[in-house]
Amino acid sequence: MIRSADWYFDFVSPYSYLQFKHFHRLPASLEINLVPILFAGLLNHWGHKGPAEIPSKRVEMYRYCHWYASRLGVPFRTPPAHPFNPLKVLRLTMALNSDHKTVETIFDHIWGQGHDIHSEDGFASLVDRLNVADVDQKISSAGVKQALRDNTEQAVALGIYGTPTFVIDDVLFWGFDRMEMLLEYLDDPGLFETEEMDRLADIPMAAERRR
Repeated sequence: MIRSADWYFDFVSPYSYLQFKHFHRLPASLEINLVPILFAGLLNHWGHKGPAEIPSKRVEMYRYCHWYASRLGVPFRTPPAHPFNPLKVLRLTMALNSDHKTVETIFDHIWGQGHDIHSEDGFASLVDRLNVADVDQKISSAGVKQALRDNTEQAVALGIYGTPTFVIDDVLFWGFDRMEMLLEYLDDPGLFETEEMDRLADIPMAAERRR
């Protein structure tokens, strides 16, 4: 049976790259819709910091991603500056219809080979690699800008709070480390339909931080 899933991602996220590199583990019958979003838009909505905005977490994240990628046999090199503003790259992806080959080329350029995309020269190098003409016109299109905003707002409406996130049957699977649970859910759609899983959804908070 053919099933579909939406995959919400941002190129600023190394975990998005790592998960993308492991799509081969998913069933061939699963149709994946690639949905670029602005991670910063999620952070602004939910009012929390990204991992690269916390100094000690930032270093730990880079070390972990390098270690894990090596363990998995995935090419990995952190770009020369991070976090970077991914807005132009996301808009370019939207302009090119967010197809698998385009997304793969951009991920490989940034995280597989560690190229800069935050400078004008760095972005131009990526554009050359994609062989795109009239790039300024494409990424400044009102339709492209609105489509990216719509994607991000859709993600917020679904309750998505980080990237990467798979959405299947209205169930969220956030992060590369959810792959095993996602695979099990695909084999058993009733995975969360147990008494204990129902209880987890209704656990009250006994304390809440001041905001």
